[in-house]
Amino acid sequence: MSRAQKLLRTRGIAAVAAVAALGLVTACGGSDTGGTGGGVKDGKVTITMGLFGVMGYKETGLLDRYMKEHPNVTIKAEVAGDEQTYYTALQTHLAAGSGLKDIQGIEIGRAKELVDTQAAKFVDLADVPGVDHFLPWKLSQVTTKDDKVIGLGTDIGPMAVCYRKDLFQQAGLPTDREKVAQLWEGDWSKYVAAGKTFKAGFKGGKAAFMDSSSGLFNAMIYGNSQQFYDKDGKLVYQDNPVVTDAWALASQAATSGLTAKLRQFQPGWDPALANSTFATTVCPAWMLGHISEKAGPKNKGKWDVAKAPKGANWGGSFLGVMDKSPVKEEAKKLVAWLTAPEQQAHVFEKIGNFPSSQQALAAPQVANATSEYFSEAPIGKIFGAAAEEIPDEQVLGRKDGTIKDIFSQGLTLIEAQNQSPDKAWKTTDERIKKAAG
Repeated sequence: MSRAQKLLRTRGIAAVAAVAALGLVTACGGSDTGGTGGGVKDGKVTITMGLFGVMGYKETGLLDRYMKEHPNVTIKAEVAGDEQTYYTALQTHLAAGSGLKDIQGIEIGRAKELVDTQAAKFVDLADVPGVDHFLPWKLSQVTTKDDKVIGLGTDIGPMAVCYRKDLFQQAGLPTDREKVAQLWEGDWSKYVAAGKTFKAGFKGGKAAFMDSSSGLFNAMIYGNSQQFYDKDGKLVYQDNPVVTDAWALASQAATSGLTAKLRQFQPGWDPALANSTFATTVCPAWMLGHISEKAGPKNKGKWDVAKAPKGANWGGSFLGVMDKSPVKEEAKKLVAWLTAPEQQAHVFEKIGNFPSSQQALAAPQVANATSEYFSEAPIGKIFGAAAEEIPDEQVLGRKDGTIKDIFSQGLTLIEAQNQSPDKAWKTTDERIKKAAG
């Protein structure tokens, strides 16, 4: 998911919001071709798109450029601010077989569910020319067992650690990004150990070492091939050491007074960025824009970016073409163009969504990118290296996104409600079984 997609994504959306979104998306449907809204008239092609958050295509002018280069094509894109509401509407339209756009965005947390249950309603993009430029694991996330590819990759979320140099200095820790990375090189437990050193040495007021234990949990699990499910679609989180070790370390951070007791992108987190409430946050590439916006000009140059203990991916999206689309050949060409290396590099340069294309990662405007706000950190190199460390195989499950949120809520029980890790785990386990059963 891109930086703004996470910014705008919230959980527990009220039913009325979902209903409103359904009405919004359906408004351009209702045709006798399945309600996709696109078509051909007098030699003119209309392609409709359903997107969410800030995927970058409208915002960076790419849709306008495509229409300028293809005068016979008109693109109509509807963008839902909230991904949860968007997905609720998409599920309803898929079940009804109507109201769908020609092109639909797919968030990574939904990919496996769509691959397993709705693949027949998407066009196979495996035969689209020139799609061999993606990172090895990207398209495997939207590939069925019989090798049908239901989407092409947009952005990814390689992870680093964003930290406050001034707060590190007040705690007697190094501030140089290379030396900071050495504090926790190769092991997330060293990150927690650095937090204990920070807490013991911090002078100058009150500041937590990290914003949330759930950010640490996410970073640990997303650096591994298998997380909540195995390849056969069986839930394995209870016995998977990747998950249990992440829970144990995140719980340790939560019970050691190292966190600000916040959940990322939930109420209280944005003001904490501005008010210097915490010194570090595990940050996917898409998060930098949000931090710089919410921390504000007064904190420019105080933030920096250091390599994470281990490469991991949090987020990412895809574009799929619906099989009932009356303009699916034209839509396939548009999707291939939007996800091509040149366009991925353009979106990164303009708004920071990190490319899933290996060729785009090597482009100068990506590889050599620095962030003025983050003390001129070489973000292209840092996040590019993290992307290369991500395992080639990524085992996804149908309810990955839901399970991740439930684990975050479980860790909040420890941080905000002082529940024991064992009791919080039991509650989390019960909630997951109910949601994913």
